[in-house]
Amino acid sequence: QVQLVESGGGLVQAGDSLRLSCAASGRTSSSYAMGWFRQAPGKEREFVAAFSWTGGNPYYADSVKGRFTLSRDNAKNTLYLQMTTLKPEDTAVYFCAASSIYRRSSYRQSSDYNNWGQGTQVTVSS
Repeated sequence: QVQLVESGGGLVQAGDSLRLSCAASGRTSSSYAMGWFRQAPGKEREFVAAFSWTGGNPYYADSVKGRFTLSRDNAKNTLYLQMTTLKPEDTAVYFCAASSIYRRSSYRQSSDYNNWGQGTQVTVSS
């Protein structure tokens, strides 16, 4: 089992930047992928960005490509999501996720992940 703790959320204005962190502990060596999802009120949880250990480069949802950057610090077992040029439609609870499920394809579905953090709120005002 992997424990995930997110931090870094908050209230910002449109155009601002914010960096989310996800600290992982436990059986981190069993993870094939880590990523971020978000869920706005009344909407389904949606994919934001992820790394696959079998792939290499991070991949992103079209809605955040060019604005968000995913990075990781393996020594600290921490995943980061740098968010720039934030928009009101980025407002959501952001969840960190890890997967110990092997996939040949990318990890873009919630069902691809079996470990979740508690979420951190990001609110972007216009």
